[in-house]
Amino acid sequence: MYATPAIRARLAVAGRRAFSTTRTQMGSPFHYAEGPRSNIPFNPLTKHFFWRYWSFMVVGFGAPFGIAVWQTYKTK
Repeated sequence: MYATPAIRARLAVAGRRAFSTTRTQMGSPFHYAEGPRSNIPFNPLTKHFFWRYWSFMVVGFGAPFGIAVWQTYKTK
């Protein structure tokens, strides 16, 4: 009658002990810089970032529409 709750309690404690937390090692080669703008693959603080960003957006968004127009008007 009391065996099932005892087994559940024992499994819960064992499951809880399986997870351990350790301090991050700052000397690890897999530790990367943290903070704002550290998780993006470009530097938004450069001088010409505004123009590079908008040219990338215009080309990336406009290319499918330009290709569609070219395909529509091309002779068969």
